[in-house]
Amino acid sequence: METRNIILSLPEELLQEVEVLAARRRTSVSALLAGMLREMVERESGYALARRREMEALELGLDLGTGGEIRWNRDELHERR
Repeated sequence: METRNIILSLPEELLQEVEVLAARRRTSVSALLAGMLREMVERESGYALARRREMEALELGLDLGTGGEIRWNRDELHERR
């Protein structure tokens, strides 16, 4: 995969903490940030896909075994025996 350089401005204190974190993980700041951004994109993409599937399912509706026809009335449902 081809990579591109970007300019990123961070507060000095945050950058120092990120450098320490990257060193603990034996990686570079660039690799650390790339991994985190990749995870965010994958999580958002997965959410969007799941949401679209669920919305499609809602539009189709559920088969409750009635064939779309109600064969009872309120009084029958609440009849006491």
